Amino acid sequence: MNILTFSILTLVVIGIISAIILYFVSRKFKVYEDAKIKEVEAALPAVNCGGCGFPGCHGFAVACANAETLEGLVCTVGGLKTMDRVAGILGKERGSFHPTVAVDRCGGACEVRPRTNQYDGVKKCFVVHNLYGGKTGCSFGCLGFGDCEVSCKFDALHINPWTFLPEIDEEKCTSCNACVKACPKAIIELRRKGPDSRRIYVNCVNKNKGEKIQESCGVACIGCGKCFDECAFEAITMSNNLAFIDSAKCTLCRKCVDVCPTDAIVELNFPAGRVKNRTGEKVVNPAY
Repeated sequence: MNILTFSILTLVVIGIISAIILYFVSRKFKVYEDAKIKEVEAALPAVNCGGCGFPGCHGFAVACANAETLEGLVCTVGGLKTMDRVAGILGKERGSFHPTVAVDRCGGACEVRPRTNQYDGVKKCFVVHNLYGGKTGCSFGCLGFGDCEVSCKFDALHINPWTFLPEIDEEKCTSCNACVKACPKAIIELRRKGPDSRRIYVNCVNKNKGEKIQESCGVACIGCGKCFDECAFEAITMSNNLAFIDSAKCTLCRKCVDVCPTDAIVELNFPAGRVKNRTGEKVVNPAY
């Protein structure tokens, strides 16, 4: 037997032995996946956005299949219909679900937040945030370069070319959380949509103290606490000179809107009929 033949036979024997070993090892450590996981995954939107808090739709399907209850497990993109299908597949009850939507918590448009300098570097919010405070006197506000817009897979968010603030289409927003993660200033927040998409929130994240902050932004929260004192439902908290409204506790009574001296509190999608002018005086809305 020549060397070439011997080498070939040796390799064949090694290959056969290795195949046998791998077969028994694979049988020993085989992982059996619940067949319902594939059914659940097929019922999901398959966008793999991570808004559910898991690594893609497969990870969410595994979590649903392994959980004793679906409480706290929500596909933000698919919404109620998708979660009802998932519950039906798994024979479990769907958990409570409060639809959310992204909101921009910076009201500092150009007319109320004057520019103090010009930036000519890389047009990325993340880069600018790590270099300096921004183009205005408010170091907490929106930088306007659109990292959030780039992050949105659903065409639900765009930077307004006049105000340089993000505008969110709530009909397209899936609450995937991508824009929240992309914003280095943490001005984008997921909030409950509320009945008839009505929402009230503090449109400011400035933590500076006192009325001097209005020199950098005319609609900043000055931490006066009037809204906190007015709210009878303990929906408003004060921290670091800034008011925050808990959407789970807010009854949408709008009393906090009336007492805010800087118009820092926003009310969205309410019927027309009354507006408040800059002096705080209630006036009739001409469009009513």
